[in-house]
Parts: sequence; structure tokens; C-alpha cells
Amino acid sequence: MDGLVMTGQLLLGLSILIILHEAGHFFAARAFGIRVEKFYLFFDAWGFKLFSFNYKGCEYGIGWLPLGGYVKISGMIDESMDTDQLAGPPQPWEFRSKPAWQRLIVMLGGVTVNIVLGIFIFWMLTLKNGETFIPNDKLPDGIAPGIIGREIGLQAGDRITAVNGTPVKRFEELTSSKVLLGDTELTVQRNSQTIPVQVPGDVLEMVSDLGIGQFVEPRVRMSGVVQIAPGGNADKAGLKVGDSILAVNAKPVTFYDEFKSEVQSSKNKTVAISVIRDKQAIEIPTQVSEDGTIGIYISQYFNIPLESVDYGLLAALPVGASKAWGSFMDNAKGLGKVASGQVKANKAFTGPIGIATMFGGTVDWVKFWSLVGLLSMALALMNLLPIPALDGGHAIFLLIEMVKGKPLGDKFMERAQMVGFVILITLMVFVFGNDIVKHIIN
Repeated sequence: MDGLVMTGQLLLGLSILIILHEAGHFFAARAFGIRVEKFYLFFDAWGFKLFSFNYKGCEYGIGWLPLGGYVKISGMIDESMDTDQLAGPPQPWEFRSKPAWQRLIVMLGGVTVNIVLGIFIFWMLTLKNGETFIPNDKLPDGIAPGIIGREIGLQAGDRITAVNGTPVKRFEELTSSKVLLGDTELTVQRNSQTIPVQVPGDVLEMVSDLGIGQFVEPRVRMSGVVQIAPGGNADKAGLKVGDSILAVNAKPVTFYDEFKSEVQSSKNKTVAISVIRDKQAIEIPTQVSEDGTIGIYISQYFNIPLESVDYGLLAALPVGASKAWGSFMDNAKGLGKVASGQVKANKAFTGPIGIATMFGGTVDWVKFWSLVGLLSMALALMNLLPIPALDGGHAIFLLIEMVKGKPLGDKFMERAQMVGFVILITLMVFVFGNDIVKHIIN
């Protein structure tokens, strides 16, 4: 059932994005009097389709291959590679007969809609939910570094006060792109010393391998409010919600990170968990799993003050726009990391399986629309890449035409389209294959 819910959310999200993206091209073309012959959600490869109908000279339909969608514009060399219509003289309703600036607007119509949609979604989410965050200066016990944090030099109890000299106001900034894209300097307060800690350029790859929890988390104290995983080793041993954990194998643990470290060091062994229950001290032998856990969790927000900010309609717009644009720039910088070799491509790209997993097996509309907003900005960026067959490739050719004062030859455009098509198929095979490998390994 979870798989069906994930698949359903993925298809719904992608359908919204594809339809609106292609609508951007469609309405821009219609505005300049250009005829649109087809408007399809998904591809009707080899002529097979699930559904279609004709309305005012345009065929609308749903294809069977869910790898995107398209609008077929008269007089344009596109992924359909239909060159027959180019044999005759240009017609007034054809793409090729229009000025270059009009054709450029048509080609950028889809990207524009994606950007506007992303901004609108984040605007509405900010208006509805506001923002909730952890004030960085109110973390009572500093941070708890994971494997990655310790590797770059952070220690439990450190207080990170600035990133590249800019004061950190919210803890969430420490797990944002401004840090995770690497090559940054953290200002760390440790006891009475101020210490600079360098974040390497490949930290994003380490986070991809180990998870964001292995970078930094708020440091929280052990308490009577622990979560027991049903059926886990702690549950089987008799530990209960409300127990106050004092020690592991007689070693006192004050903080959750100390508890996790002690348990991790006893994989596949039995540990003695000392607790206070109903004002009595008891010791409970508990088996540690092979991954170094016993099925006890504590919320990272426990005993940590949270602050919330609500926004009105107009005040929410710049905040939402900043979030949307920030995600666009993060993706662009991430692609730069891949191009420079600092992050491996198989760690950076996620395909349909990974995206479906992000949506999850339950319907959470805030999470759903947040992901759709992020995907809309990512789709805008991907379509702007200067690859023939993508909007960005067409835009580059049109800009060259505007500089030269004459269009590029049809033969050149056909060959470029074929090259772009091969590049896109190669990328799709890589992304799908990488997705399947990740799924199998995990």
C-alpha cells in the first residue's frame, strides 16, 4: 500500500509540473499566433497513447511513457524530428516564420511557468504555516556532531556562532546549503576559545552517504521522555516510555549523543541500561543490534526552545520567493560541484524511485507541495541547461541567431537535435540505473 501511495503522489506531482510547464510553451505560442498541433502529458512513443481528443485544431492526450510531456509546435524542429513540414515555404502560423525574440519567449515559456509556480507554492506554504525554527543562541548544550561533524573537527558541546563570518541566527542554517555545499568556515565557540573549523568541498557527498544526522544535531539531554520502537530490542527487554536513563554499562550518560556512542560501541552485545522508574533504580540487560542500536529514540527538539513567525499575505511573498530562488541556486551550485568533480554524479542525482521515497507512504499535503515546489525549481534549472533538445539549447541557438542576424541552418538544427536527444537518453539511463542500484543497496 505504501508503494501505491508513493507512486500516486509522484505521478500527481510530476503531472502538475509537466502540464504547467508545457502550458507555458502552449500559451506563449498561441499569443504570437503560432499553431500548436499536439499537447501531451507523457510521451505517446511509437504512436501509442492512453487517451486523446481534438479541440480547435490541437490534439490533447496522455501518452503511455511517463518520462515528461511535450507540445508539438508547427514549423519547429523538436524531439518529434518531423521535418516534412519544413519542406515547403514558411507559413504565417509557423514557429519558423516568427521573429527570433518571439520564438525565444515561446521557448522560455515553460521555464518561466516553473519558476512562477515554485515561488507561488513557497509563498502559499509560508502564508499558511509560517516558519518554526530553533534559535541558535538558545541551544542550552550546543551541538552534537555525528561522524561527519567529528571528522571535520567539531566536538560535542561546541557552539557554532557564524558561517563565513555571518552570525548564525537559526540552527537550521547549519544544515542548509550555505554549509553543506562546502568550502565554508565555521566559527566555533569551545569553552572559552573561538576556533575556526573548515567545511570541505566534498561534505555534500559525505552527507549523501551517511545522512544529514551525521553532520550536526542539537545536543539534547537524556530524560524520561524517550521513544521506544515497538518490537525493538529495548521494547523486548522491558524498557518503557518514562524511564530516565542514567548509564550504559555503569558509564553515566547525560546526553543522547553519549548514550548513542556507548551503545554503538557494543554492537551484537548485551548492555546494561541503568534507569530510574517510579523513583527506583533498576538495571535492564538489553541486546544491541548489529547496526549499533537498541530501538530507543529521543526527539532532537526535546527541551529545546522553538520560535515561530507568522506572515501576512504580502509579507509571505518575499520569504517564499527567497526560498524558491534559494533552491534554484542550490541546485545550480550542486551541478557545479558535480562538474568540478567535488561531488560524484551518482551521489548528486535522484531519479523517480528516490523522489517517490521522498513523498513517502502517507499523504502529507504540506510535504507534498513542498516537494512539488522544489521539483518545479529543479525542472526549471534542468530545462535551462544548454543541451540541444532542451529549452536552454533552443534558447542558445536563438540568441546566436539574434547576434548573427540570420537563423542557423535546418540541417545543423536537425543534427543538434539528434545529439541532444542522445545526451538526454544517456542521462535518463544513468539516472534510472543509479536509482535502481541505490534502491537495491538500501
